[in-house]
Formats: sequence, C-alpha cells, structure tokens
Amino acid sequence: MYKHILIATDGSELAQKGVDHGLELAKGLGSNVTFLNVSEPAPIFASAGMYGPVATAEDIVAYQKAGEEYGSKVLGAAKVQAEALGVDAEAIHVEEMWAAEAINQIAKDQECDLIVMASHGRRGLGRLILGSQTVEVLTNSQVPVLVVR
Repeated sequence: MYKHILIATDGSELAQKGVDHGLELAKGLGSNVTFLNVSEPAPIFASAGMYGPVATAEDIVAYQKAGEEYGSKVLGAAKVQAEALGVDAEAIHVEEMWAAEAINQIAKDQECDLIVMASHGRRGLGRLILGSQTVEVLTNSQVPVLVVR
C-alpha cells in the first residue's frame, strides 16, 4: 500500500513515538523510509537600542552549526533503529525552513506516499501561541498523513 514513508522527527520523546510507529508500519509493509529533520530559520533579534541585542554573523553561524549537529545526531539514531528492523532508510536534514513547509516539500520531492509525524495535540490558547506544524502539514499535504500522539 505505502511504498515510501516520510517520517519527520525533531528528536523529542514525542517525535520518537512517530519514528517507532512509522518504522513498524514500514517493516510490516516492506516500505522504504526517509527520515526528515528540520532546522528552522534563526530567531529574529530586535534592533539595537532599547529593544535588545542584535544577532551577529557569528551567532547565526553558531545557530546553524548547532542545528546541523543536532540533526545529524537525531537522524543517525533513527537510521540505526531502521537498520535494526531491516528497514531501508535514508536521512535528510533541511536548514532554514519551517517544519511544515519542509515536510510537505520533501514528501513531494522524494515521491513519498505517506507522512508519519507526531503531534502534541494542543488546543485553544496553547495552539494559538505555539502554532501547529501538524495542522499545516495536514492542510497542505498532497499525500496521506498519519499523526501519532
């Protein structure tokens, strides 16, 4: 049914539930997997003066390097887990994109036929303040999305 599954992970405990579920599904179906980790754009700092500090070029480079290192660690662990289950997997780290945008773009580029991701299931004010990358993926995805909680 599903031949190529995209599993999005940010390395959190909750995201691990999505990785576990996606890998078990892939194993059962004989599917290939692409793991995705996204480093979102560097935070915007206010201008100098009464509004606070301004990010230096070194700050931006350090932020990007930390994102790359963390992504490598998360994706490396996911690949080891896939190998242990006998699931063929590749890993992609995307920088400087919002998670939902990257998930939908990579699913399209890699011709995935299912996206697996976790969600906190926030409602009300928490969802408004923190946003919902899951809702955005669901809204804009061209393929089915399996949400794990």
